[in-house]
Amino acid sequence: MCRIPRGRQQVVLCALLLEANRIVSTESLVDAIWGTVPPSTARTQIQTCISALRTNLAAIREHTSLITQEPGYLLRVDDEQLDAKLFGVLTRRAQTLAEAGSPAEAADALRAADDLWRGPALSGTKSLTLQAAAAHLDERRLAGLEAHAALRLQLGGHAALVPELSALVAQHPLREGLRGQLMLALYRSGRQAEALETFRAGRLLLVEQLGIEPGDELRRLEAAILAGDGALHIADPATPPAPAPPPSRAPQPAAARPEPAITAVPCQLPSDIGDFTGQAAVVNAARTALVAGDARATPVVVLTGPPGVGKSTVAVHTAHRLAQHFSDGQLYCDLGGTRDEPATALDVLGRFLRALGIPGSQLPESVDERASMYRDLLASRRVLVVLDSAADARQVRRLLPGSGGSAVLVTGRSRMTGLPGARFVPVGVFEPDEAIAMLAAVVGEERVGGEPEAAHALVRLVGQMPLALRIIAARLVARPHWSLEWMLNRLSNERRRLDELAHGEMVIRSSLALTYDGLGEEARRLLRLLSVVEGGSIATWTAAALLDIDLFAADDLLELLVDAQMLEVVDAAARTGPQYRLHSLVQLFAREQQERHSAEDDTDAALRRLVGGWLALVDEAHRRLYGGDFTVLHGDAPRWQPALAQADRLLGDPLAWLEEERANLCRAVDLAASRGQAEACWDLAVTLVTLFESRCYYDEWQQTHQRALDAVRDAGLSRGFAAVMCSVGSLCLGRAHLGAARRALEPALEAFLALDDTHGLALTRRNLALLAVRQGDTDTARELHERAAADFLAVADHVGRTNVLAHLARLALGDERLDDAEELLGEALEICRTTGSRRTEGQVRLVLSDLMQHRGRYQEAEELLREVLEVVRSRGDIAGESRILHQLGLVNARLGRTGAAQALLRDVVAIREQIMDPVGAAEARLELAQLEAKHRERLTGFEFPLISALG
Repeated sequence: MCRIPRGRQQVVLCALLLEANRIVSTESLVDAIWGTVPPSTARTQIQTCISALRTNLAAIREHTSLITQEPGYLLRVDDEQLDAKLFGVLTRRAQTLAEAGSPAEAADALRAADDLWRGPALSGTKSLTLQAAAAHLDERRLAGLEAHAALRLQLGGHAALVPELSALVAQHPLREGLRGQLMLALYRSGRQAEALETFRAGRLLLVEQLGIEPGDELRRLEAAILAGDGALHIADPATPPAPAPPPSRAPQPAAARPEPAITAVPCQLPSDIGDFTGQAAVVNAARTALVAGDARATPVVVLTGPPGVGKSTVAVHTAHRLAQHFSDGQLYCDLGGTRDEPATALDVLGRFLRALGIPGSQLPESVDERASMYRDLLASRRVLVVLDSAADARQVRRLLPGSGGSAVLVTGRSRMTGLPGARFVPVGVFEPDEAIAMLAAVVGEERVGGEPEAAHALVRLVGQMPLALRIIAARLVARPHWSLEWMLNRLSNERRRLDELAHGEMVIRSSLALTYDGLGEEARRLLRLLSVVEGGSIATWTAAALLDIDLFAADDLLELLVDAQMLEVVDAAARTGPQYRLHSLVQLFAREQQERHSAEDDTDAALRRLVGGWLALVDEAHRRLYGGDFTVLHGDAPRWQPALAQADRLLGDPLAWLEEERANLCRAVDLAASRGQAEACWDLAVTLVTLFESRCYYDEWQQTHQRALDAVRDAGLSRGFAAVMCSVGSLCLGRAHLGAARRALEPALEAFLALDDTHGLALTRRNLALLAVRQGDTDTARELHERAAADFLAVADHVGRTNVLAHLARLALGDERLDDAEELLGEALEICRTTGSRRTEGQVRLVLSDLMQHRGRYQEAEELLREVLEVVRSRGDIAGESRILHQLGLVNARLGRTGAAQALLRDVVAIREQIMDPVGAAEARLELAQLEAKHRERLTGFEFPLISALG
C-alpha cells in the first residue's frame, strides 16, 4: 500500500477522483491548490504532481490510469473502486426497496452505505475548492442517515435510535430533520418531556444564531406531542384495518346533504419573522386585494418572483397581518412545487379537512368528493388559505374555496395565468435602502453603521436578493468577530460566491437548482449560454443566434425562462421588442452549469454566431445611414443574419438602434476579444465609429479600439491592426490630440502600403490630410486629399470620395478659389443624390453654406443651415449640430443680429464642453468675445484692439 503525501499531490488526486473518468482542466487543478493567486510556476508544479501520482497509482491499482488529455488530465478508475460511487449505488437501491415495501432491506442498504465512510469527506485538505465538494459529499451522507433513521422509526426501532440521533443532533444542531426524528424517537420511547426540551433547545439555537424560528414541520411536531396526537404512534401491525364503508349507490343532492360543521379553528401559519423588513408595497397590495375582494368570488392573490426573493416570507408575514380579518382560521400548506413530486390535491385536501375537524375515518377517498366537502365547510366562513410554493395553476385550482368569504394567498415561481380572477403581485429584490435596513435589523445597527461602504457593497454584490442577504446576515450573526469588509472579501471571488452564500438550510445554489432542474433541456442550454454574455439586456434575436433557431422558437424559450423566474423582463415595451436580463446570482449559477456542459453546448460556436449577429446588424445600420458599405473597412469574420423582418424592425431608425444597444455592442467587442475572435473584434469596433463619431462617444471609441488593438496584435492580423490604428487616428483628430493622431496614422499608412490595400490607404490619407489642415500645411493637405479621392474612386467608395471633395472645396474657399469650390461641391452633391446618403449630403451642404457666405449671400446661407440643422437634430448627431450652430452664429453676426449670434455661440460652447472638445469650445468663446467687443465699440465709439475672427 502506498500513501500519497499531504499537500499538492493529495489535492490533485482528490480533484481527479471527484471527477473520475472525466477530464479535469489544468486551470481547475491550479485553482484547487492556489485559488486566485497561483505562482508563475503553477503549471510546471501540476505536471510534477501528475508525474509523481502516476508512479504511486501504478503501485496501488492495476486498473487505474492517469492520462494527459486536453485541456488537462483524465483519471480512469473502475466504479467499484470508488466509495462515492458505491455509496450512490447503495442509496439508490435503498430507495427502490423502500418504494417496493421492503423497509427493513432498505434500512440495511443504507447502513451498508454509511459503513463506507471513515469520517468527514476529504478531511485534512485546506483547498477551498475541495472543501466545497466535500461539503456536498457530507450533505449526501447526512441525507442518507436521515433516510435510515426514518426507516428505523417506521420499523419501531425508536428506543435504539435515541443515542445515535442524539449524537447526530449534537454534531449538526441546526439540521431540523434530525432534530425532528430525535423528538419522535424520544416521544415514542415514553420520554415526552425530553422530546419537548429537544425542540426548545433547537428553537433557542435558531433564534440566537440565525434570528429565525424553526420550520413549520418541526413546530407541527411539537404541537402534536403537546396534544398527545395518536397519529405519532406506530400502527400495530397485528391490528387489522377497519373495513371500508360500502359505496354509496347514488350521491345525495346538494340540498339534502347535511352541511358539515367545523369543529376546529385552524391556525396553521408558520411563525412570522421578527426582523421582517422591506416589500411594503407588495404586502400592502396583497392585503388590499384579499380583504377588499368581491363578496361573490373568492379573492386570490398570487405572489410571483424568482428564486431567493422571499415569496414565502412575504406571504407568511402578510397572512399574519391579515389573520384578524379571518375569524375562522388560517390554513397553510407547502405544496412543494419545486420538488420532484409536488403535493397532490388529494393529500392537501385531506390535511385541510382534518385541520377543520373532519375525522380521518370520514374523509372521502376521491379528490372530487374531498374538494366538494372542503367547499361546503368554507361556504359561510372566513378562512385565509395560504398555498406556498405552488407548481402551477392546475395544482392550486382544486384547493380554492367556492365563496367570497374566504381568501387565498398563493406563492410560486410560474405565472399561473390559468387561475381566473387572480391578482398577480410580483415580488422583486429589495431596494438598496430596504436591503441595508434588513442587514441592520439582523446584524445590528452598530455593525452596519460602522461599515457603511462595505454594507452597500455587499448589497450590490448580491443584487439586493433577500435570501442572499439573509444568508450573509446569518453568517455575520454567527460570527461576531467577522467584519462586513471580511464578508465582502469572501464574496468577491465570483467562482466561490455561491459557495459562500450558504448557511444551514439556506443555500442559494439549491434554491436555483430546484428551478433549473425543472426546465427542459433547450431552456437549460439557453440559460447556460446566456450566462456567458456579460451584463446588459438580452433581445430575442440574441437567443436565436445562440441556439441557431428561428425568432419565434427563441421567443418561446425566453418566455419559458421568464415563467420559471430565471429571467426577468426589463423593458416589455421597448421599440425593438422585449428586453430581458439575468439576475447576477442566477448568472453565476448558470455559468457554473455552463462550465460543466461547455462541450455539449458547443459554446464557442454559439458565441461566434452571437458576435456574427452583432456584426451583421451593425453592418446594416451603417449601410442604411451611409447608403452602402462606404468609409468603413470590414474583415472576413462570419456573420449570422437575423431574419429580414427582424432586421427591419430593429433598424427602422439605425442610429437610434445603435444608441440603444451601445452598452451591449461595446460588450460584444470585449466578448469577441476574450473568445479569440480577433477578426470580428476589430471589424465590430471600427464599424461602431458610425455611432461614436456622431454622438462624440470618445471614451467608448478609445476603450473598444484598445481592446481590438490588443486582440489583433496577439493574433498577428496586420490589416486589422492598420484599420484600428487608422480609426484611432480619427479619434485623436476629434480630440485635437495632433501628435497622437500622427503616431497612429503613420503606422497605419505603412501597413496598408505593405498590404496594397487601396481602401485603407484612402481612409488613412484622408485623415492625414485633415491632420495637415489642423497644422496649417494646406499644400500637403491638398495633395493627400487628391490622392485619397483617387483611391476612393478606385474602390467605388462614393461617400468617402464625397467627403474628400467637400474638404477640397473648403481648402479652395480658404484660397478664395470660389469657382473651384463650387465645382467640387456640385460634384459632391451629385454623388449624394445618386447614393441617397443624406448624412454625407448634410456635410456637403454645410460647406456650401460657407461658400454662400464668401459670396455675401448670408440670408440664403442661413436658410440652408437651418434646413440641415433640422435633419441633423432628427438623427441626434451632436457633433454635426454643434458645427451647424457655429456657422449659424457667424451668419447671424454678419447679418447684424448680435443677440441671436451670441445665443447660438453660447449653445456651441455648451455642446462642445459636453462632448469634451476644448478646442472647439475655445474657438466659440473667442468669437463670442469678438462679438462683445464689436457691440461695445458701437456703443462707445472706441475701437477695441482685437483681431476679428469673423472676417
